[in-house]
Amino acid sequence: MARSLPKYPLIDYERLHEHQFAALQQLIKRVYGQSGFYRDKLKTAGLKPEDIQTLADFAHIPFTVKQELREHPIEYMQAAEEEEIVRIHASSGTTGKPTIIPYTKNDVDAFTDMMARCLSFAGVNRSDRVQITPGYGLWTAGIGFQSGTERIGAMAIPMGPGNTEKQLEMMLDLKASVIIGTASYGLFLAEEIARRNLRDKVSLRAGVFGSERWGEKMRQRISSILNIDTFDIYGLTEIYGPGIGIDCHHHCGIHYWSDYVYFEIIDPDTGEVLPVGEKGELVITTLTKEGLPLLRYRTRDITRLLPEACSCGSPYPMIDRILGRSDEAFKVKGVLVFPGQIDAALKGTPGASSEYQVIVTRQDGKDCILLRVEGEPEADPDETAAACRQNIKRVIGILADVEVVPQRSLPRSERKTKRVFDQRNRG
Repeated sequence: MARSLPKYPLIDYERLHEHQFAALQQLIKRVYGQSGFYRDKLKTAGLKPEDIQTLADFAHIPFTVKQELREHPIEYMQAAEEEEIVRIHASSGTTGKPTIIPYTKNDVDAFTDMMARCLSFAGVNRSDRVQITPGYGLWTAGIGFQSGTERIGAMAIPMGPGNTEKQLEMMLDLKASVIIGTASYGLFLAEEIARRNLRDKVSLRAGVFGSERWGEKMRQRISSILNIDTFDIYGLTEIYGPGIGIDCHHHCGIHYWSDYVYFEIIDPDTGEVLPVGEKGELVITTLTKEGLPLLRYRTRDITRLLPEACSCGSPYPMIDRILGRSDEAFKVKGVLVFPGQIDAALKGTPGASSEYQVIVTRQDGKDCILLRVEGEPEADPDETAAACRQNIKRVIGILADVEVVPQRSLPRSERKTKRVFDQRNRG
């Protein structure tokens, strides 16, 4: 039986990676000569820059993990002279000690360029007024979005996080057309706008949300309440910050900036590089970063390289939206479950809203999973619960108890929303 042709042309990843390889070789030479950390790391692995002649050779370079960035002083890690470092950022520290990252002027310029590129993909232009709700200070997001906004020539409204009353006041007074924040806060603001009957008074037309994995149901809910298009922006502080990729108006994957970063997908258990299209852990190498370049950094984010070009016509390749983190997955009844699979089950469930909690317990020696999900106001709770149970079985392969609760009854967050509660290890 003949295979059907793909809807859009396949991306020539072999050619792309060959084009990136020259930058990879230059990077390896630079970090070997200027970073004590990477020189020692490569020597321990028995590798010198001249040993890396092919991408197969590159795959022998040891991975870099977050714990290494936390353990060593930046003077040992960085690959630039002290006088070249113009800025310091740090991760939020939600999973441990914050990670300190130094930036040179060229790093800041590259970060700004990528942010501006992301905002342009979301349709932001000089006539827009962009309300920026992520944090400033050590976190990359606030100042990064502001720099990208200003690079485009749009007006930045640098609100920072929280203070919803002031957020709504400025949104109305300044007629903000674009809102930026975490998806959780985007939903929180949308629901507040609806509750206060302000939908006809706000001027929003687009939203850019990131810093956490969020599903299609949440996208649909935010978009429908505010009547805006929403975009999923991707990034990590360790790499640059948010802005190394974003989805376009077609929302079929996240375009990543292959002139700045090299992406690999690996088996999270074996470390083996997986073929294009196979799901695994994303590993990132920075091609041009100077302050703290990273070789084969394990993100713990689960996704895949998408084989097809996007219908938008962009030359930039795509990854799938993040399914979850390898260290966030939980095993129930012998099955490994990612939060993104819950989102996929909810997406196909009529009557289910976007907000949910997963409670995992152990009773009589057996794993039990309860999904508490908010129902749409007009939906029948019993029918929604039954459909949700079927979809969880179809998507994940396990039986789960489902409790449908009223909309807005689950907690809301101005930052990231915690959704999984594993109570099996409690004393």
